Amino acid sequence: MNAATKQSQSAISLDQFLALPDFEPAAKQVLPHPVYEYIASGAGNEITLTDNERAYDRIRIWPRVLNDVRSVDTTVSLFGKTLVSPIILAPAAYQGAMHPLGERATVRGAGRAGIPFVVSTNTTVAIEELIKEARAPLWFQLYTQNDRKITENLIGRVETAGCEGICVTADTPVLGVRTRQLRAGFQLPPGVSTPHNVRGGGASGNMDPSLHSPLQWEDIAWLRSLVRTKLWLKGILHPDDADRAINLGVDGIMVSNHGARNLDTMPATIDLLPAIHERVAGRVPVIVDGGIRRGTDVLKALMRGATAVMIGRPYLYALAVGGEDGVARCIDLLTRELTYVLRLVGQASVKKLDRSLEWPPLG
Repeated sequence: MNAATKQSQSAISLDQFLALPDFEPAAKQVLPHPVYEYIASGAGNEITLTDNERAYDRIRIWPRVLNDVRSVDTTVSLFGKTLVSPIILAPAAYQGAMHPLGERATVRGAGRAGIPFVVSTNTTVAIEELIKEARAPLWFQLYTQNDRKITENLIGRVETAGCEGICVTADTPVLGVRTRQLRAGFQLPPGVSTPHNVRGGGASGNMDPSLHSPLQWEDIAWLRSLVRTKLWLKGILHPDDADRAINLGVDGIMVSNHGARNLDTMPATIDLLPAIHERVAGRVPVIVDGGIRRGTDVLKALMRGATAVMIGRPYLYALAVGGEDGVARCIDLLTRELTYVLRLVGQASVKKLDRSLEWPPLG
């Protein structure tokens, strides 16, 4: 058993987990304290971390009745491909510190559910190994390197391996002040490495700007010239930035505040989504992450214009307690909740959701 775990995950019955919030307390018992704090912590006083979830709670649903919901459709289309669910696993670093199989277990769990997984630059398993395990699309989250040639080679490597999209993180010129993580002294456990990251520093939360490569708008045009697959820009929070990114040729927008791990006191992503959706005006898909824990949250994000949603911390906690089976269980619980919620609001398809189901009515 990898030193990253304090007890055997196999001793935990996954039947006890009935909703995504159930996984965190169990993971806290399984994981070493520094690893748990790495996953759970946010930036600063964690105001945005809390608000990412509470913002969903403030949105009220206005259901309709007596519609035919004997069968509901959760599929969404992205770039001509049909996904069985509007749920995607967000990029998350250092999964080898959370489970002995690391990202390999996550790929297997996502594959069983048929949903995409966005592999972090800070993966602890090489992309070529993950592609061998994949039964659903893999995308690659990109942190650019100070040496452009390294970035060019990395893009070529992951696309050659079979990744179907490159998700460029735009919101991290430096790491945020993650006080809880720093206080816990998180470091990668012995034997866990990151085969795609040559910068170093991130595993200990080092905020030295020299260890990071801040992007500028002209770099997006350069990346667009390199990426042969789909190019996503992750970390968009302002409609003007979304518009500029589309004009530079990106294929999709990810509305994200980095899981509230970088800058505290930003708005919750669900509160920013409507304005970005309006500006994008259907030109490219829009994915949102941050705070999604229930099927009602997924519904609300789709109502407000998201094409799909990403989850992060919940599947990491599920990975910690159950590996591949835990990840699959996490996805299944959220998808099943979504199907129940669709029936209860009187809507048979996620494709037809809009703000007519939100109270109070707009206007």
